[in-house]
Amino acid sequence: MIIAQDYQPAGLPIREYLLVALTTAVVTFLCTGLVRRLAIRWGAVAYPRQRDVHTVPIPRLGGLAMYLGVCGGMLLAHQLPVLRRGFEYSFDPMAVLIGGGLIVLVGMLDDRYELDSLTKLAGQTTCAGILVLFGLQWMTTWVPWGGDGIHLGSLLVLDQNQGAIVTVLLVVTMVNAMNFVDGLDGLAAGIGLISATATCAFSLKLLEESGGDVSNYAPALIAATLAGACLGFLPHNFQPARIFMGDSGSMLLGLMMAAASTSASGKLSNPDGTETIALLSPLLVVAAVLFVPLLDLLLAVIRRTRKGLSPFHADKMHLHHRLLEIGHSQRRAVLLIYLWAAVLAFGAVALTLFDALAVAWAMGIGLVIALVISAIPRLRETSRS
Repeated sequence: MIIAQDYQPAGLPIREYLLVALTTAVVTFLCTGLVRRLAIRWGAVAYPRQRDVHTVPIPRLGGLAMYLGVCGGMLLAHQLPVLRRGFEYSFDPMAVLIGGGLIVLVGMLDDRYELDSLTKLAGQTTCAGILVLFGLQWMTTWVPWGGDGIHLGSLLVLDQNQGAIVTVLLVVTMVNAMNFVDGLDGLAAGIGLISATATCAFSLKLLEESGGDVSNYAPALIAATLAGACLGFLPHNFQPARIFMGDSGSMLLGLMMAAASTSASGKLSNPDGTETIALLSPLLVVAAVLFVPLLDLLLAVIRRTRKGLSPFHADKMHLHHRLLEIGHSQRRAVLLIYLWAAVLAFGAVALTLFDALAVAWAMGIGLVIALVISAIPRLRETSRS
């Protein structure tokens, strides 16, 4: 009995992660008011443009407050005996702090001076490189070939160079996806909160299944602090927003989401289970968490390149713009995208916890409900005509 207790002395540190997330939220919430004043004095203000939804000048720079909250949460985690193991056996949290700090700095300069796209891309690539230098990179990935008759496909082991390339591409893609999706009050922060919560739940499952393997402490910590930062920023940012997160915030969100996903899924070895879903679950979680922003990014790139424009050329054809166009209010459009993101992200996590068929049915019903609610204004217009 004593041996069993010594083997798992702490169990899942859910209370510790919750405390870190709430601390991050409080620090972010308190810092946002101070950062708002700084943004006004520094001139980091978003003045209405033709493609914008807001009609009055709004200060940005909210990403600085979110980063300060993340630092506060990480500092608390380092002082907790259980979560300190995530720092002692992994450089992932430190990579996020340094890479995140640099990308917030690049975003702050863009919030104030509006940097050109190539300069921002260089900064994003540099920040992704910092993650790789600290060892936060993909080591395995699923491919649809090489199955053994039991599993569909197999896990491909990446060498250091291949893993670095995959990681940099994922980080840059996620950073720009979150930047593109940040078009309505509270939209990016809400998607970040949903995605981070789902990733944290998945990471806690990995931690439980591994018997407390220290390598699984870091992804849950990164996701918990990100969720806390989004939660603390939302009261200031939900419609009507008093401050925008700006590129400093949206790029921080993208980097931390990519880092948490990579830390959780990119280092998994071949699962022991015989179910195909066990092999696919890490990729399903990552794909579902990133689906909404990546879909918006993909459609934007296709749309703009077909017109002969740069992929970074701004327009008013994002998913949230289309929801506004068919008759949804700003708040309803944001809540609808929340619903889509939640069904996909939490559904993918549920696939790793419950019966796959039952979860698939529940996800299907949820997606149908989301589709019907999204189409209500158009259906009303059709019935009237």
